[in-house]
Amino acid sequence: MAAKLSLTDLLALPNSSVKIPRLGFGVYQSTSKQCINSCLTALKAGYRHIDSAQYYGNEKEVGEAVRQSGVSRSEVFITTKIISAAGNVDKTYDKLVESVDKIDGKDGYVDLFLIHTASGGSKNRKEMYLALEKLLENGKTKSIGVSNWGIGHIEELKSFAKVYPPHVNQIELHPFSQQREVVDFCHKNGIIVEAYCPLVRNQKANDPTLNKIAEAHKKTVGHVLIRYCLQKNWVPLPKSDTPSRIVENANVYDFELSKEEMKTLDDLDQGSKGAIVQAVTNTL
Repeated sequence: MAAKLSLTDLLALPNSSVKIPRLGFGVYQSTSKQCINSCLTALKAGYRHIDSAQYYGNEKEVGEAVRQSGVSRSEVFITTKIISAAGNVDKTYDKLVESVDKIDGKDGYVDLFLIHTASGGSKNRKEMYLALEKLLENGKTKSIGVSNWGIGHIEELKSFAKVYPPHVNQIELHPFSQQREVVDFCHKNGIIVEAYCPLVRNQKANDPTLNKIAEAHKKTVGHVLIRYCLQKNWVPLPKSDTPSRIVENANVYDFELSKEEMKTLDDLDQGSKGAIVQAVTNTL
C-alpha cells in the first residue's frame, strides 16, 4: 500500500469530473499575514489543497497566498464554507459569491463550497444547499458539500436536492473519535469523507499507543495520525502555523501502518466522547 500513496494522489468526487487531493491543509485560527505565510509554506512543500471558511476570517489571505505562490490556480484545490443562511436563497447566494470574490476575484471560483454546520435547522440547511446548487450551476464552485452533518441531515436533502449525494462531508476524525456510522454511510454513498482535527490538536502527543507505533516506524505521532487517516480513505486536513511542522506533516508516504497497527488504532475509538470539537448527530 505504501507505494500506492503519494502527495499528488487525488480522489474522484461522486457524480462529478472533479478530483480532490487526498491531503489538505487547514487554516483555522490562522489570520492575516500568518495565514499567507503558512499557505505559501504548504504550497512550496507540495500541498495542493487548502481548507478555509467564512468563519475563519481568512478567505482573502488564502487567495492572496495562491496568487503569490506562483502555482497555477487550476492546480490548487480551495475549499471554503458558509456558516449561516441569510434569510432567503438569493441573499444566501450573494453571501457565497462574496466568499468566492474574496478568494479568487470577480471572475473566479472555488473548488468546493461546504455548509459549515447542520445546527441552523431544516429551513436554513435547505436555503444554504439550494444556494450552493445555484453557485455550482453558475460555475462559481466546482463541487458542493456539507460539514458536521449526520446521516439524517444528509438524507433530508433527498426531498429537494438536485445534487445528491453531496460531494463531501467534512467531520472531526481521528483514532479517538471515528464516527463509524456516518463514515460508513458516506463511503457506501460515494461521499468523500474529510477529516478535520486529524492531529487531535496535539492533545494526544503523549499517548503511549501512538508513541509506540511512531517509534516502530521512526516517525512522529503526527505522522501516524495522518497516515491512519489516509489508510482509512479519509482526506485529512492537518493544520499548523509552524513552517517546519507544515513540511513535516506531509512526510507520510515512506511508511505504511500494518493491519495490526490499524486495528490497534481502531481500538482507541471512544465514539462521540473522543471528539474534541464535535461529533455529528445521525438523527434529526
